[in-house]
Amino acid sequence: METKKYGKKNLLLATILLVNVSCGVSAQRGQVYETKKVESKILKMERNYSIYLPAGYEDGDLSYPVLYLLHGSGDDHTGWVQFGQVQHIADKAIAEGVAAPMIIVMPDANTKVKGYFNAPDGNFNYEDFFFKELIPHIETTYRVRSEQRYRAISGLSMGGGGTIYYALYHPEYFAAAAPLSAWTGAWTNDYTKASENQLADYQTKHSLGTVISNASSEDLAKIKRVRWYVSVGDDDFLYRDNSELHILFRTQNIHHEYRVKDGAHTWTYWRAELPEVMAFVSKSFTQF
Repeated sequence: METKKYGKKNLLLATILLVNVSCGVSAQRGQVYETKKVESKILKMERNYSIYLPAGYEDGDLSYPVLYLLHGSGDDHTGWVQFGQVQHIADKAIAEGVAAPMIIVMPDANTKVKGYFNAPDGNFNYEDFFFKELIPHIETTYRVRSEQRYRAISGLSMGGGGTIYYALYHPEYFAAAAPLSAWTGAWTNDYTKASENQLADYQTKHSLGTVISNASSEDLAKIKRVRWYVSVGDDDFLYRDNSELHILFRTQNIHHEYRVKDGAHTWTYWRAELPEVMAFVSKSFTQF
């Protein structure tokens, strides 16, 4: 009889502990808003973005660093939310102390024209929108720390290419850049109306060797101040592109962390890398 009472007591305690743990986990959850909008005068349209706000944002008054997280070709702003499981991964990384609390912004680069760069014919200037409208919108709408040291960028595949060129051409904006499985060439599929000269100039601008070799000593110094994390799977079809980026950076003495891990061009790989990216950029957001 005593054994039965003791068992019931243990069961009651276990239930109480489970409830408390569940409440604690729930309290640590951040919030994802899948579709927010910003009006763009540059693009003459509304643009969508998703945003992750860390636990405590809604109830506090702290300002947070921000990670711009870019999707790949074929996805939109919801890619990292739906397939990348950004809320679960970010909550876990922050709760476990792997990463600093941060806001994560996931813009849409798959409306009307696909890609993160200005069109070669000048008719759809997404890059101008990103720096002149999206970043100011985020920094005036949310409690974001706007200094360079609190801003980072990452992305996969096409978004990895956007990450690379944004940090190369605008290094003063970012403390850290983390391209994943990056497509390092020029995206030209939607630019059939551009002239041959316009396409040639566009491809030159998005040639890694040309960007680095044409950079002034001042610009190259800014690029070197960015903390770089480059990652690709050993079975990824873009393995060679990322290897060449690594070699180019080594040749130019651009310090970076280069990681080749087991995996392919899949969400399985990118989900596993997101906590690594968050941990990496957090080193720029905090004193270490």
